[in-house]
Amino acid sequence: MYFNTDNKEDVTYDAIVVGSGISGGWATKELTEKGLKVLMLDRGRMVNHVTDYTTANMDAWEFPNRNEFTEEELADYYVQRRTGYTMQPSHSQFWQKDTEHPYTEKKPFDWIRGYHVGGRSLMWGRQSYRLSEMDFAANAKEGIGVDWPVRYADIKPWYDHVERFIGVSGQNEGLSQLPDGIFLPPMEMNVVEKHLKAKIAEKFDGRLMTIGRAAHLTKAHNGRGKCQFRNRCMRGCPYGAYFSTQASTLPAAQATGNMTLRPHSIVQEIIYDDKTQRATGVRVLDAETGKTHEYFSKIVFLNASALASAQILLQSKSERFPNGLGNDSDQVGRNVMDHHFTLGANGDIDGYEDRYYKGKRPNGIYIPRFRNIDDKSKMKDFIRGYGYQGGASRNGWGHHVAEAQFGAAYKDAASKPGGWRMGLLAFGECLPYEDNRMTLNEDLLDKFGQPTLTLDVEWKENEYAMRKDMTASAAEMLEASGFKNVKEYDRNGSPGLGIHEMGTARMGNDPKTSVLNKWNQIHAVKNVFITDGAMMTSSGCQNPSLTYMAFTARAANYAVEQLKKGEL
Repeated sequence: MYFNTDNKEDVTYDAIVVGSGISGGWATKELTEKGLKVLMLDRGRMVNHVTDYTTANMDAWEFPNRNEFTEEELADYYVQRRTGYTMQPSHSQFWQKDTEHPYTEKKPFDWIRGYHVGGRSLMWGRQSYRLSEMDFAANAKEGIGVDWPVRYADIKPWYDHVERFIGVSGQNEGLSQLPDGIFLPPMEMNVVEKHLKAKIAEKFDGRLMTIGRAAHLTKAHNGRGKCQFRNRCMRGCPYGAYFSTQASTLPAAQATGNMTLRPHSIVQEIIYDDKTQRATGVRVLDAETGKTHEYFSKIVFLNASALASAQILLQSKSERFPNGLGNDSDQVGRNVMDHHFTLGANGDIDGYEDRYYKGKRPNGIYIPRFRNIDDKSKMKDFIRGYGYQGGASRNGWGHHVAEAQFGAAYKDAASKPGGWRMGLLAFGECLPYEDNRMTLNEDLLDKFGQPTLTLDVEWKENEYAMRKDMTASAAEMLEASGFKNVKEYDRNGSPGLGIHEMGTARMGNDPKTSVLNKWNQIHAVKNVFITDGAMMTSSGCQNPSLTYMAFTARAANYAVEQLKKGEL
């Protein structure tokens, strides 16, 4: 439904949710199911489930240039071409052109965005891991940043709640650093992965390899079909086999009859009332008409993504908040975190030439953190830790090209798969640093006339020390497991490349050093909640999306309880 009227009764709701991605979809689902009338706003276009996944069933040869961009087309993606993996015509419709959405980098930062209903829930990697008690306690234990205002016991019931709904396939392993969950049957490792798993267990005390915990259905669940192992996920899944807003939370919210969805709605600021010390709604620029509208509500959930949510706060200035809504601590926009990766090791292995695998499994293996867990695993050079993702596969026909075969011999060779190769890709924790920050750039405006961002973020000493061990340990495990031609690599990827931006409006106990309290409320504006990556107080080394969903469900439940009590 669309409203282009300024009649206040027509534009007043119980709650407004800004953003429709992983956390915004969850906020809308939870609030509508609890009876609230909710307006969901997204700055981008509408994307309908199934019908708007226009490339989902196309093969490479059906695209111009076999699904590769020309140099002329790549000129629009000068940031994303540094990353590579977002740059294919088959899914470029879900990634924004860098030329249309500029920003300023004081240091290299790969800001990779998708502006449409569903956001990056359509393109995420779907790896779903819980933070542990160790992660929530780390800042306090080590005197880094500020302490989380919650612990694992506070969030565990909400991890359970989320996993039951979205469907996560995986294997429980009984590790303190990677809490078990409520899983659908796990995907199967192939023969070489099973080989490495057995060798790691045999040769390395305290290390373990498991199948990735992925938000992919291995059996039908909540009205959605199971994964078909096509590995075309970033195009949108017509089976609904992985969790996305379109496949999961949006249909649930729509079924309540309590949701109004308005795309093309760029939230410029949250409106604040000095007298009541509460937000009264949001001011929106219509991206299609250029007109400005105001929408009103009792509560606001800000879920635009870590950088975008902080931008909205910084733009929301008033007499009470001259530096941005809720920014008494001067922490809005600071402590930008991402996971550092693009490093690890690869190796080949002889044998298993009579074995293959079926389909294209959209998931890999996972080696959970094994550093700095206890005294035995404590490292001298760095704190925190890292995990590995990866997998084994067989080389394709292309490896025969260099062998200079011709005719029947070449055809025969090309019909056979090559040898097995195993890759381990490390993901490491980034510490929160106040000077890793984003600020508004009033001098460079976007195509809508809005301020852009300046990003000043870098890896520091702890991350670089960790990276040395990340590559060395990957090679160590492969070599000890019988792999040959083992090669370490470190492509020195910039912050942002992990697409796990976090920390710009962190949670904490003290309003002087944090933006949000333990319920994800802005300390000084209790009816504004932030539950996307902005709220993260530390990053852990695990993929964070499951944590966003759990905190969102918890905050929505609390918000409704407080509304019923008349506290909001």
